[in-house]
Amino acid sequence: MSANSALADETDASGTLTDRVYRHLAERLVAGRLAPGDKLSLRSVALSLGVSMMPVREAVTRLGAEGALEVSPKRAVTVPLMRAAEFRDLTEVRIEVEGFAACRAALRHDVLARQEITACEHEFRALRNHRSPDLASAVAANQAFHFAVYRAAASPQLLAIIERLWLLAGPIINLDLRENPERLKLGEAVRCHAEALAAILDGDGERARTAIASDIAGASAFILSRGRLPD
Repeated sequence: MSANSALADETDASGTLTDRVYRHLAERLVAGRLAPGDKLSLRSVALSLGVSMMPVREAVTRLGAEGALEVSPKRAVTVPLMRAAEFRDLTEVRIEVEGFAACRAALRHDVLARQEITACEHEFRALRNHRSPDLASAVAANQAFHFAVYRAAASPQLLAIIERLWLLAGPIINLDLRENPERLKLGEAVRCHAEALAAILDGDGERARTAIASDIAGASAFILSRGRLPD
């Protein structure tokens, strides 16, 4: 079954059409494939997914209510550009919540989860050695590592909270690697990921918390230093 036919099957157990369009758009936001200021064509989304306009409008309305998209009175849809103060506030919350998830992941001693985290860390680190790293791959590998850690916490409620935070932060935090490839070469994110992995393998929750917190804080400080976010 093709992706489009799967999306068009309203009786599928994975949820309604609106739910699936919502997940598609949410994944694009979290992965940084939509950047602040980007305009979203509802018709293009509908055509690409093989659905009518109604579920797309409903999904966009939900994302607008969550602050992930801006919907104007004329139905123009854009990815909002967060203000610097809002981004700092979001960063502080992410440090607490995602740091807690990393700590919990380390204390669970889940063998399969550790294997997944290790594979994701190796994939991200390998990109640093490329002469011209694929920045889209770097963004995807960074996201994969973080969410492998957060899934290892084995808390659906906690994961849902983190996904909500990344809905808001994704378009901005992924600009860090996409627009500034030197950050990958400098290796700060690589170092933080390696430290988080080592802490999780050692079962050291506080070290894992600190490593993830450092990764989030470092990326945030760099983004703010670029002056892209309005005051």
